[in-house]
Amino acid sequence: MTARHQRHLGRRKLLVALGGAVVAAPAVAAIAPHALADNSADGTDGAVKAAAGTLPLTVANETGSFGNGDVHLYVVGNVDGKQVRLAADGTVQPVALSDNGADGYTDYAISLSGSGETQLSLPYMSGRIYVALGEKLKFKAVTDGAGNAALQYPAGWVSSDPNYGVLHDCAEFTYNSTGMYCNTTMVDMFSVPMAIRLTGAKEQTTGTVRAGGRASVFEAVRQVEEFASLVVDDTRVIAPGHGLDAGLFPADYFAPYIDEVWSAYTGKDLTVTTNAGTFTGRVRGERFTFTGPAEVSFAKPSTRDVLFCDGNLAAPNDGTTGPVAAILGAGFNRSTLLSSAAQPTTDPAAFYGTELTNHYSKAVHAATEDGKAYGFAFDDVADFASYIQDNAPTGIRLTLSAF
Repeated sequence: MTARHQRHLGRRKLLVALGGAVVAAPAVAAIAPHALADNSADGTDGAVKAAAGTLPLTVANETGSFGNGDVHLYVVGNVDGKQVRLAADGTVQPVALSDNGADGYTDYAISLSGSGETQLSLPYMSGRIYVALGEKLKFKAVTDGAGNAALQYPAGWVSSDPNYGVLHDCAEFTYNSTGMYCNTTMVDMFSVPMAIRLTGAKEQTTGTVRAGGRASVFEAVRQVEEFASLVVDDTRVIAPGHGLDAGLFPADYFAPYIDEVWSAYTGKDLTVTTNAGTFTGRVRGERFTFTGPAEVSFAKPSTRDVLFCDGNLAAPNDGTTGPVAAILGAGFNRSTLLSSAAQPTTDPAAFYGTELTNHYSKAVHAATEDGKAYGFAFDDVADFASYIQDNAPTGIRLTLSAF
């Protein structure tokens, strides 16, 4: 089991992941735990090599369906707690209310080169790389609660969002003096297949969708009655948590499985192994109580808690409750808590094996070449997330894959 899911567990919300700046979005986007915040080394010696200044960013349009002139790129995020955006010349510009045009929205789009690959320079910042195909995205500059300029981010799972009809998606990253930390995310939705290649101390790739993978996700989700409403035409598939909030997904979907887990572990122990040590838990008085390096306990979660890995499964960055909550969240989404009393389950062949499971996450994992994806917030448990990092990066490449 890798240790990754034990770092910065609370950084799942864009509000937090962008350094505390208020993001005035119609709905708060869920962020993968490492998406914008993991600054630690992967090496066993704990050494962290400094990243060297700006990082070459290459964008390759291999969609086969859209020409470079139809692809609009946005790099938006945070520097030192302030909302910023990347300009085409590689400079970081602050978000400003005066950037809103006559239509009420900013135009922060970076055009791709007329043909071939597009070369940019990425400075130190945390944020997202958005791509919009066919139409531009509408980012609105607003004033946050602290009086600072902030952006309303696209919320493609909200039908009233001005970007709902735009084909778009994003990748997430933090680039700072300790390295580059990045992922392709399906935590909120799946729309545009894309892959990241990171070069540096070694060469790594993540997020590559196999040929026909996009269509297979749409079809697989359509085939499950409770999930079918999450498919929005040929534009995107909404994650079930957001679907639940929109009334498109049953609020009690996981209830039978949750009840079975609570019943099963009333009479036997569940062991959860973390970097802090092994926790042993049993349901006592309606709470799942664990002893070990510390005593932690959880009230019975709701379906929404399971899908967002939040609420009664919230995972604070405390080294004890957080890691146990992350592993429980993964076990619920992957439906492995009843098949094994020792968690986390690390064999992907055992994931999503029951009829009542997170079929959305199952579909996006099946679509990637390496089986890794961010289908839910703690998909990095046992290292199954489409996340990579390098403490001595020399370049990053974002490829928009064929549909």
